[in-house]
Amino acid sequence: MDVRIAVTQANREINIELADDADRDDLKSRVEAALAGATDVLTVIDKRGNEVFVPSAKIAYVELGSQEGNRSIGFGG
Repeated sequence: MDVRIAVTQANREINIELADDADRDDLKSRVEAALAGATDVLTVIDKRGNEVFVPSAKIAYVELGSQEGNRSIGFGG
């Protein structure tokens, strides 16, 4: 699953590739808590075990990709 996090006052988004067995519902609830101000920092662990910390106050939006990981490449329709 791919996650894209936009941070305010930054030109680029943070793109994170999660492990195939990542719990989408758990991540979604943590993102919702961060956006609601219940936590100060959103922590996401990528598929290599690296931890990414994003201050909740700086999150512009979070995009959660599909669980399957099937991405089309090229000009397919």
